Amino acid sequence: MSEPSPPSQDGPSTFADGVRLAIGTLSVFPVRPGVIDRRAGGIAMTVAPLVGAVIGAVGGLVLAISLWLGTTPLPASVLAVAVMALLTRGLHLDGLADLADGLGSGKPADRALEIMKRSDIGPFGVVTLILVLLVQVAALQEAVTCAGAGAGALTLVAACAAGRLALTWACRAGIPPARPDGLGAMVAGTVRRSVALAVTALVLAGTGVLVYLHGIGSLDLWSFGSPSEPSGGSGYVTYVDMTHSEDRDLLGVGTPGGGLISGLGPFLIPVGLPLAMLVGLLAAWAVRRRAVRRLGGVTGDVLGALVEIATATTLLACTILVN
Repeated sequence: MSEPSPPSQDGPSTFADGVRLAIGTLSVFPVRPGVIDRRAGGIAMTVAPLVGAVIGAVGGLVLAISLWLGTTPLPASVLAVAVMALLTRGLHLDGLADLADGLGSGKPADRALEIMKRSDIGPFGVVTLILVLLVQVAALQEAVTCAGAGAGALTLVAACAAGRLALTWACRAGIPPARPDGLGAMVAGTVRRSVALAVTALVLAGTGVLVYLHGIGSLDLWSFGSPSEPSGGSGYVTYVDMTHSEDRDLLGVGTPGGGLISGLGPFLIPVGLPLAMLVGLLAAWAVRRRAVRRLGGVTGDVLGALVEIATATTLLACTILVN
C-alpha cells in the first residue's frame, strides 16, 4: 500500500481527514490531503471497506458493460480485475508479492523486512501473484456464468469490501508495527476492537440487504446467463423481471418451503454472501497472524497483501455458493 505523506503539524485531524487519507491511500481517486496523524490513520482504516465497495462497484460496472457489449465471461472478468488493480495503482498486489518473498525467504525478521523493501520481485512473489490473480478471475467468471452479471457485480462489491475490512481488523489495538516508520507504524493499533466489530456488522448487514433486494426483484436482475442459453448471439444476455410471479417461480424465489434456496441457488440467500466475506476475513486473519509472528508486526506490504488475500478468498467462497 502507498505510504502517506509525512504527518502534518496543522493541528489534530478530523473525521474528514481520515476519509481523505483512506481514499488517497487505497485508491487512485484524487483527493486533497488533510492532516495526517494516527487518529486519521485509525479513521482511514475504519472507513476502508467503503472505499473497497466503491472500487468493487466500478469493477462490477466494467464487468456488466463488457458482457452487454457481447464479451464472454472470461475476458470480461479479466477486464474487471484489471480495472480494480489500476484503481489501486497495483500497490496491494505489490504488497502481496513482497510479503510472499519475505515470508518465503525463510530469513530472520530483519532480513525478511529488507527483502520486502526491495523494488524487485522474487520467485515466491511472482508465483503468488499469478495464483491469486488466477483465483480472482476464475472465481468471478464462475459467479457470472452460474448466477448472472448482476450477481457477479454484487460479488465484486462484497469481495472488495471484505478485502478492506481485513485492514480494519489488521489495524486493531494490540497489533504492533514491524517497523518504527512507514504506513504500518501510522495505522497499526489505531482501531478499537469494538469499532472493528461494529463496522463488520454494518458491512455484512448491508451486503445481506443488497443480496435480498437483488433476490426478491426489488432491483431488476439482468442476468448474463450460462453459455447453454445464449440470447440473440450477442453475449449471454437474458432479462428476468422479478416482479412477475411466473419469473419468480422460475427462479424458485419466494416459493413455499423453498425461500431463496432454489433457482439461482444459495447465492441468493441473504446470509450466503456475508458468509463468503467471513471466510475471506478468516483467510486474511491467518496470514496476518503468520506475518506478525515472523516479522514482529504489520507493514504496508502486509496490509496490501491482506486486501488481495481476503478479496480472492471471498470470490472463491462464492463459487461454492453459486453451485
